[in-house]
Amino acid sequence: MGLTLLEIAVQDVAGATASASLGADRLELCAALAVTGGITPSAGLLDAVLAAVPGHVGVHVLVRPRAGSFVYAADELDVQVRDVRAAVAAGAAGVVVGALDDAGSVDREAVARLVAAADGREVTFHRALDTVPVLEPALDHLAALGVVRVLTSGGAARSIDGLDRLAATVAHAAGRLQVMAGGGVRPADVGALVGVGVDAVHLSASRHVDGSGGPGGGTGGYTTTDPDVVAQAVEALGRPRR
Repeated sequence: MGLTLLEIAVQDVAGATASASLGADRLELCAALAVTGGITPSAGLLDAVLAAVPGHVGVHVLVRPRAGSFVYAADELDVQVRDVRAAVAAGAAGVVVGALDDAGSVDREAVARLVAAADGREVTFHRALDTVPVLEPALDHLAALGVVRVLTSGGAARSIDGLDRLAATVAHAAGRLQVMAGGGVRPADVGALVGVGVDAVHLSASRHVDGSGGPGGGTGGYTTTDPDVVAQAVEALGRPRR
């Protein structure tokens, strides 16, 4: 088994630089993670993160226009294609996408358009995979479409509770797709996830910051990267803390 990589989902420049400095191999850049599960970040944030992190740390941009279902209207898909092209033009190492049809299966036409827009950059299919009715054909379709990896919790709310399906995903992917475990991952879970053969683990490694934005600004505070959690995840993978 090769080296298991660490990906951290980040929402700001501080989180990106901290994760990179502590040993993250890859970043998923997104916005509004706690509230929506993640949506497309701004162009300005992407530019700032790319300028701030070293080139060996791949920045992969989540392209998701809204919260809710992964079934998209034609105009929503058009926006995603444009966002993928913009991320690639800005210098992102890859994009993270997902689209399903009305039956809940992989929307092959949509994914094909998104892969084409990525123009050779790595494409990750996100946790929309956890909702498909049958796993194996979904993996076959994604591999055939040129997707590089899948992000999955094994169909559970937390990856640690989806170990059996994660193992089945690794077995069926058979090297055609990288399998990255993500979904409620804590540093204490990393060893078990590595044990089922995943290629990478994915954490938000976040902490909540209290504070109201005042009238019109919301009342729930926000989340940002917790460097201590990133460092614990690095250690859990058997690497020295930086």
